Amino acid sequence: MAGTSHPTELRVDPDRLTARLGALAEIGAIDGTEGCARLALTDEDKAGRDLVVTWMRDLGLDVRIDGIGNVVGTLAGATDGPPVMCGSHIDTVRTGGRYDGNLGVLAGLEVIETVTAAGLVPDRPLAVAFFTDEEGARFPPDMLGSLVYVGGMGLEEALEIEGIDGAVVGEELVRIGYAGSAPLPGLAPHAYVELHIEQGPVLERAGITIGAVDSVQGISWQEITVTGQSNHAGTTPMSMRQDPGFVATSIANFVRELALELGHPQVGTVGRIELRPDLVNVIPASATLTVDLRNTDDAILCDAEQRLADFVTAIAETEGCKVQSRTLARFEPVIFSPSIVDLVERTAGLLGHSVQRMPSGAGHDAQMLARVCPTAMIFTPSRDGLSHNPGEYTSPADLQAGADVLLQVMLALATDEEFSDD
Repeated sequence: MAGTSHPTELRVDPDRLTARLGALAEIGAIDGTEGCARLALTDEDKAGRDLVVTWMRDLGLDVRIDGIGNVVGTLAGATDGPPVMCGSHIDTVRTGGRYDGNLGVLAGLEVIETVTAAGLVPDRPLAVAFFTDEEGARFPPDMLGSLVYVGGMGLEEALEIEGIDGAVVGEELVRIGYAGSAPLPGLAPHAYVELHIEQGPVLERAGITIGAVDSVQGISWQEITVTGQSNHAGTTPMSMRQDPGFVATSIANFVRELALELGHPQVGTVGRIELRPDLVNVIPASATLTVDLRNTDDAILCDAEQRLADFVTAIAETEGCKVQSRTLARFEPVIFSPSIVDLVERTAGLLGHSVQRMPSGAGHDAQMLARVCPTAMIFTPSRDGLSHNPGEYTSPADLQAGADVLLQVMLALATDEEFSDD
């Protein structure tokens, strides 16, 4: 297809895509559900990686693994140079589904197989990548692999990160055989497009098939540790307590009320509270909790962070407790390439799909790639808005629609035609 328009009639094979999604979901399968659990750099993650790398090599891709374990498979084009890249991640949360992240990677393989089966040679190389520890569920921060890929964190620092189970990133990469040698920061793509399930209810409720994602919310993750005085639950008067459990639950209530007061799109979540010694008849000695704040407006997000900090200080002082906070992740909102967002929207319409521009409430590897190349995302609907849940589901028809849009967008970007955000 060098020097010619790309074939707009080309479509992916939905059965092949669905079969690969099912095969990958069997690794780390959660009994009695359609979900799977492959925390980053665990044995299950290794098995999933091995399977996807095998598929890449079966397609004749040039597979390279870098020092943080990111894997990039590249199909040569008619000319050398940076590839048009797609991808996502294959690690999951502990109660994950089979589509989150996996769709973006396996749809990328389907795009490449469709192109090669048609005998096409794109002007530019095509690449599909999966990035390490996108979820951040084992090793903070989330989007770790893509952050290192674009130079946002040094490799040495990343390799020393300790996980929630005491494991260390560098040691685990060596253990599972994915401490690669490809250089970091990685090669900046010509463009990056990520297909993903929405993970929310907007598209389904609106009856829309494709989301043309124009931005990603800013994310602030904090871990707060409160220490007080452990004592007998029955003999300590309420007025004489230094109760970290009370402080922790007060913070959780404040986060909820703060998000409601600031209004949409501000959200706030306390996802983990750990009390010690965690006994029914003992006032805790300490409480550790996480706070997740997100907003598309960084100024409002900063205001939410400051108001949270002020409340934490005040409630801890009132209860006679001490408090320490540390940042687990902090990413500013990201605006995607207007030209590629336009291309996604236009392509979806040409393929006969309803389409809506929208922001992403979740973080994605795409927001990291946006630092180094023009980037956008494609969303498909999620049934009942579920994600990070074994019940996560997107219909085969919607999977195909998203993959077909990805195919046509990548082919358009891989031609000699230039695009500009000027």
